[in-house]
Amino acid sequence: MSSSAPPPSHNHEPSKNQESSAAAAAAAAEEKPKSEMKKPTFSSQLYPQKPTWVLPYRTPSLKSLYTIGKKLGQGQFGITFLCTEKSSGIDYACKSIPKKKLICKEDYEDVWREIQIMHHLSEHPNVVRIMGTYEDALFVHIVMELCAGGELFDRIVLKGHYSEKEAAKLIKTIVGVVQSCHSLGVMHRDLKPENFLFISADEDAALKATDFGLSVFYKPDETFCDVVGSPYYVAPEVLRKHYGPEADVWSAGVILYILLSGVPPFWAETEMGIFRQILLGKLDFDSEPWPMISDFAKDLLRKMLDRNPKTRLTAHEVLCHPWIVDDTMAPDKPLDSAVLSRLKQFSAMNKLKKMALRVIAERLSEEEIGGLRELFKMIDTDDSGTITFDELKEGLKRVGSELMESEIKDLMNAADIDNSGSIDYGEFLAATVHLNKLEREENLLSAFSFFDKDGSGYITIDELQQACKEFGLSELNLDEMIREIDQDNDGQIDYGEFAAMMRKGNGGIGRRTMRKTINLGEALGLGLGVKEVKGGN
Repeated sequence: MSSSAPPPSHNHEPSKNQESSAAAAAAAAEEKPKSEMKKPTFSSQLYPQKPTWVLPYRTPSLKSLYTIGKKLGQGQFGITFLCTEKSSGIDYACKSIPKKKLICKEDYEDVWREIQIMHHLSEHPNVVRIMGTYEDALFVHIVMELCAGGELFDRIVLKGHYSEKEAAKLIKTIVGVVQSCHSLGVMHRDLKPENFLFISADEDAALKATDFGLSVFYKPDETFCDVVGSPYYVAPEVLRKHYGPEADVWSAGVILYILLSGVPPFWAETEMGIFRQILLGKLDFDSEPWPMISDFAKDLLRKMLDRNPKTRLTAHEVLCHPWIVDDTMAPDKPLDSAVLSRLKQFSAMNKLKKMALRVIAERLSEEEIGGLRELFKMIDTDDSGTITFDELKEGLKRVGSELMESEIKDLMNAADIDNSGSIDYGEFLAATVHLNKLEREENLLSAFSFFDKDGSGYITIDELQQACKEFGLSELNLDEMIREIDQDNDGQIDYGEFAAMMRKGNGGIGRRTMRKTINLGEALGLGLGVKEVKGGN
């Protein structure tokens, strides 16, 4: 049995001449999409002095106003708890970010920007409302509305009955949030189903956008070059490192495609493969269930997934499309049961991978980061805060590397996110720490042992249920989760099956490809996994 969702039949491998035209963009992008594991971006000065406080004002103690309850969830940079306001008895969610995770000035600025953006958007009925921010010597706390109704896909799967008409309502809400963001000068940059939660379990509960950690303010005609997002949802112009707010519409289009078919429009076994498909692959409207989907829905998808951002529909134009505006255009008959089955499988796989990534991230030691800091300083011989090609070449020579100059250039280009011609500390961490989190065998073993509570060598459904509770995740779809990863059909997951799943390109941060080529961490003797930094098969 495969260890990831079955590939849609529409994906055609690009021809050699097509591939060569996009290889550079795909190879560069393969280095750095970041969402669950957002990397810090350092300024060009070597180690800017880290501030002491995120907020520009002092706040009361969180615990003087709220009673802290159970853990609801855990992410790369923070843990979310249930909290109850003492004066009103109302329950909220509190995201607590440990300051020890904020390792430079820019990390502090990122948290402050996220808070500002949440306040900026907070009056929108489909954006989670921020209630207040609190800070002490160890944590920054963001108190917000409690969304107790679960994730978008889980709700769909639970309902059972699901139609085009319901998909149209959901995408209208999602694109409505995008339009509001853009009208207020904000680009979300990480639109995906997991970032939309229902406020309650009620049938008519509002859907709310959450997680603005990668969002930025932008000005008209301003373009960005940092590659951010999640593999399935990232727009082609983001991979080419020249993009604007149109990228959010592409991501919403990917969500709509999944809502209607149960699988992403661009699929592959590895992240590099996913990126090639995003750049070159053909949209499939021929295989099931597409013959049963209305022409209006397919027309909208073609216009949202237009690779040219200049001709792609804007968020406002999407909301004016007949399939969205006219209730009679989207049929209310239930979609094929296979769509729900695939959606269930897709959601389950993403949950297990995310739990494992969080375990690895939490167990990455300060000492390990400190060691990489010293390595950076060793290579940066002129203390400029950046590593030049010559410095990298000399540094690699000092650690015993015998790479050819052309290979060192490939490493340099892959790690140089902003195309400045040198590698700053943040880029260095992205090419080393980022890989450490997932690819090293001991980290995979550590994550596996977290799930394998009884040390039997297998992860059982009971152990998955326990892990879901610890992470505050829904316990839906665990049977599908086991079935999808369980290659020998024994009803449980062994280490080999777990490691194979983690190294697949299905929406995680894995960086394995079919062809073994060197990466920066490996070149520096850090014992990291392999990933492709060059074009080719």
